[in-house]
Amino acid sequence: MRESYDVIIIGGGNAGFGVSSVAHGAGKSIAFIEARDFGGTCPNRGCTPKKVLVAAAHAMHEIEQAPIHGIEVSKPKLNWTKLIDREKDLIGFIPEAMQGLAEKRGDVFRGTARFVGPNEVEVKGQVIHGKDIVIATGSKPRPLPIPGAEHMITSDGVLSDATLPKEVVFIGGGVIAMEFSHVYARAGAQVTILEALPQLLPRMDSDAVAALQAETERLGVVVKTGVSVTAIEKTADGLRVEFEDDGRNQSLLAERVVNGAGRVANIDGLNLDAAGVGHDGLRILIDDTMRSTSNPSVWVAGDAVTSSAQLSPIATYEGQIVGHNIVHGPTKRPDYSVIPSAVYTVPALSTVGLSEAEARKKGLDVSVTVSDMSGWFSTKTYAETAAWSKVLVDKSTDQVLGAHILGHHGDELIHLFAMAMRHGISASDLKSSLYAFPTFAADMKSLI
Repeated sequence: MRESYDVIIIGGGNAGFGVSSVAHGAGKSIAFIEARDFGGTCPNRGCTPKKVLVAAAHAMHEIEQAPIHGIEVSKPKLNWTKLIDREKDLIGFIPEAMQGLAEKRGDVFRGTARFVGPNEVEVKGQVIHGKDIVIATGSKPRPLPIPGAEHMITSDGVLSDATLPKEVVFIGGGVIAMEFSHVYARAGAQVTILEALPQLLPRMDSDAVAALQAETERLGVVVKTGVSVTAIEKTADGLRVEFEDDGRNQSLLAERVVNGAGRVANIDGLNLDAAGVGHDGLRILIDDTMRSTSNPSVWVAGDAVTSSAQLSPIATYEGQIVGHNIVHGPTKRPDYSVIPSAVYTVPALSTVGLSEAEARKKGLDVSVTVSDMSGWFSTKTYAETAAWSKVLVDKSTDQVLGAHILGHHGDELIHLFAMAMRHGISASDLKSSLYAFPTFAADMKSLI
């Protein structure tokens, strides 16, 4: 292999492949460095395998509602071991396939990378030089400073544990906790979520989260917010979780305790100081072109960027921007103003744009339409257990500023709102458009 490359990419996930797609097309020599499995978190330990479990939860939900449609069903049982086996079968080919793609685009180095100079990286004792170096190392579970934290598992453990636990406690009420709690609960586990902040999913619209919390509690999940977990202790009966709730010390016993507190940039061990890369220990300092503010040869993309949402499409998007800026000069900047996303509970909570609180904080004059769709004909037809939305429209421009949908196929409908926001389609135009009927999309007119 070579000792010098046009581009060194540290990390073989979506961000790294986004960079390589542009750099390879421009004829740049590329070195990939990957310490774990190619493809990164999303296809191997995140969104892709998670959706296999969520699909099973969807099936259980449909069976639960079947009697409403006149369908007689005996009590179903989810075989957790078979579900985990199915998940592993579906994703097993990914690392090899992604490594094969990396090898088509450049040279592959397996191992942990660390900087030894402004343009030099060492991997397994070999030093390679890069004209440009991209940090695309992804994220890792947020460490929690709780005595006994070593007894917790992460989302990796949930996706690989072939035994369904009887009781599960999530420390933190973020996306991971919400999504897996819906799967665990439908599989028959008793689930508790302990969140330190007053609200689950604290970055999302408070009314939307309240609607989701109500549906989550309907499943039997116990939700406690504003609590402080003080210790996790291993006992003969399982794991004891000690916490303080409203000034009172309480405890829970569970077979599994899951770190559901989110993820942080995975930049430990890169030896950033040796490269003169400015950082504060948690985040790398970058400019608006995704370039290090102190070393112009170093770029950052994907979950290693702390100022953008940790979403797979954003990682690819940022990687492509970095690739462009390496090839053509720093002329592109990411635009995060319209990013549709979803929390894949059952049903999903989907969102794009501003929450109502954010719009009010900006001083915008907004029209807010909140719809409890539980009584709508489309909702009743499909026996939805939760159907709710909130849409924000700028009164002066008639532009959609934000949309939040629980259920009602919102994880698909949210893209219509995103398209309207990105391309300047007015709320009036959305209302006056023709939609196939009967569909959930036909209800768009009534959501605005």
